[in-house]
Amino acid sequence: MNPTIRHITFDCTGDPYELGLFWSALLGRPLADDDKPGDPEALIEDPTGTGPGLLFVRVPEGKAAKNRLHFDLRPTGRTRAEEVARAISLGARQLADHTRPDGKGWVTMADPEGNEFCIERGELG
Repeated sequence: MNPTIRHITFDCTGDPYELGLFWSALLGRPLADDDKPGDPEALIEDPTGTGPGLLFVRVPEGKAAKNRLHFDLRPTGRTRAEEVARAISLGARQLADHTRPDGKGWVTMADPEGNEFCIERGELG
């Protein structure tokens, strides 16, 4: 039998609960019921129970370089521009816009801890 991915873990120097709230709002998935501000970790589980959860863990050292792994998000029910604006309103920063003249491409973002993620073109553009 092969292993399954249980969690994708994010290291953070701030409050894992706060970073979890950002991702919870962005992805529309709730934090675990027992997570509280100031806890050393926070968890967002896949509501279907089939995919990995997102685990946020406090570490002493800050991020020093570009992520070696990141999420590429595809908006559902929004355009890429609307999803970028929504992510910024939740606390993300836009790092680079790689949108091509034909509308393809992506926008590189950073969460409140500096972890990169991309927002691709969605079903609405």
